[in-house]
Amino acid sequence: MSVQEQLQKTLELIKTERQADLEQYRQKVLLLPLHRKTKEGKCWYPVRIKRDYIGTGERLIVELERTKELDQPHVFSSGKVVSIFCNAHGTPEKQNTGGVVNYVRDNLMVITLHQDELPDWFDDGHIGIDVMFDENSYREMEAALKHVMKAEDDRLAHLRDVLLGSKPASFKPDKDIFTISNPKLNDSQREALNKIMFANDVAIIHGPPGTGKTTTLVQAIVQTVKLETQALVCAASNAAVDLLTDKLSDEGLRVLRIGHPARVTEQSLSKTLDARIATHEYYKDLRAMRKRMEQVRAMAFKYKRDFGHREREQRKLLKDEVRALKADADVLEFYIVNDLLQNSDVICCTLVGASNYLLRGKRFKSVFIDEAAQALEPACWIPILKVERVIFAGDHCQLPPTIKSFDAAKAGLSTTLFEKCIRHHPETAVMLKTQYRMHEDIMHFSSGYFYNNELIAHDSVRTSTLPDHVPVDFIDTAGCGYNEEQDPETLSRVNKEEASLLISVVEKLVENIGVSQWLEARYTLGIITPYSAQVEYLHKLAEASTILSEIASLISINTVDAFQGQERDVIAISFVRSNDKADVGFLADIRRTNVAITRARKKLIMAGDSATLGSHPFYLQLMDYVQQREFYRSAFEISS
Repeated sequence: MSVQEQLQKTLELIKTERQADLEQYRQKVLLLPLHRKTKEGKCWYPVRIKRDYIGTGERLIVELERTKELDQPHVFSSGKVVSIFCNAHGTPEKQNTGGVVNYVRDNLMVITLHQDELPDWFDDGHIGIDVMFDENSYREMEAALKHVMKAEDDRLAHLRDVLLGSKPASFKPDKDIFTISNPKLNDSQREALNKIMFANDVAIIHGPPGTGKTTTLVQAIVQTVKLETQALVCAASNAAVDLLTDKLSDEGLRVLRIGHPARVTEQSLSKTLDARIATHEYYKDLRAMRKRMEQVRAMAFKYKRDFGHREREQRKLLKDEVRALKADADVLEFYIVNDLLQNSDVICCTLVGASNYLLRGKRFKSVFIDEAAQALEPACWIPILKVERVIFAGDHCQLPPTIKSFDAAKAGLSTTLFEKCIRHHPETAVMLKTQYRMHEDIMHFSSGYFYNNELIAHDSVRTSTLPDHVPVDFIDTAGCGYNEEQDPETLSRVNKEEASLLISVVEKLVENIGVSQWLEARYTLGIITPYSAQVEYLHKLAEASTILSEIASLISINTVDAFQGQERDVIAISFVRSNDKADVGFLADIRRTNVAITRARKKLIMAGDSATLGSHPFYLQLMDYVQQREFYRSAFEISS
């Protein structure tokens, strides 16, 4: 396909994805009755207002608390767009206001409102919170794609053609090349850094698990700022942007974090535009102008309807003064914002956040895109519109982007710009090879299957194990009759017997080491599985365990997807799938399993049915590996 055909196809696919996402929202939120939404965690109702206050950037924040204590899972999380509604008169759609979730903890939700004052109906009671459909992201992605398609005979057109494979990527001539020696980096990290410094169009940091991708990326940004004065840094998620914001600040760079304060972690709040405005040398003048403006406005509107000519003239003068004060305040705020933008070394934001009005018309030499192998292609084009070259960082052997439409994913939306670029221009990529996370036996299978056996375990982790000295255990449930079940509502899958077996194996491990020694060493434990229904059941078993309750603060239980980018001393995996058809379902996306098994530092425990899993060539190789290394045990050994 030509470049234009590729982009047209991507545009159609993102429209398909938008429709699928909207339809899921309609079915799962809009069309459900209130009691169902509440039961399924898509709505909090009823809630009471605990307090309201002015937060960062003079934004109105409300704390809302569920009046009925519930412990079931829900869909709310930091950064979600929500609607607060009043059901007092049975017409919530007529009485609602929007906001963004700052954070959720137990039965408390903190929300930054989109308006400056609490609505009157907040006092009527019967308040609830709905999750909303985020239209803005799709609008910005579609607009960016159309802009890229229209580009002709300019830098964007050239960059588009390079990234989509119709033109070669270029590098600085040999005479201009200078090698940077950075003592903070190992050999492959330094190679990646130098590749970035020499690239005219694109460079790629391919970072397998534990290889220091973020460290390399940060050092590359530091060196780039020295040459280019300023850089744009983006990622698909707010969490990744916040991590880079903090690490770049630690390097002494002046970082400006663009984004809604509700979507930013507390550590990064001080770098947001709102917070930086509040510490600017002219902020006191701006505050004084606004305060005077409010005072004059209050005076102007204190007059009632029945006033004479003199009062009317007085009001007109006061309203003119309000307009003049507002104009002066806007000019000063514009100056402060531009001063902050001009004097920042790095601008950090999400991919969609790069469309922020503050960055309109602003150009950068380079954009660094982290988590690029998890980012939808249309989202990547948003920051690329503003730059002359792109540096991607990620690993296409780990999880792909989350896509709601099966058809769109299958038709190519799951193929990222990172993947296309590394396929078209392998010479632009450097794979990091020294990993600092895992025992070499945990690393070895992934290294062979995904990374051409090129990964090397650093001496600091190569032989690091728990006191039991066995780094890997595979417990085979074949022949045990531990069959999976499907939840009729969520269609997720659960395998209760396998979950019970895994919890008993973990309990035995903790007992053998000793609870006191475990707590003293502060060994962290992650219990993970591909299926959300299994997560819920594992939670119940762990909470009921007297042994695991003693180390509860060191345990995390979640899906594989939720664990990407994280690590634990011990990882215990439940594969769940066990059926007569030998159907592995979405475990066939082996990148998910690559993520799962590479979260462990010192100990990896896997529980699964080899008869089902072995029908897939990847899992068959995994079975061969654990048997060759004598890491294999039958479930019958455990239970006997």
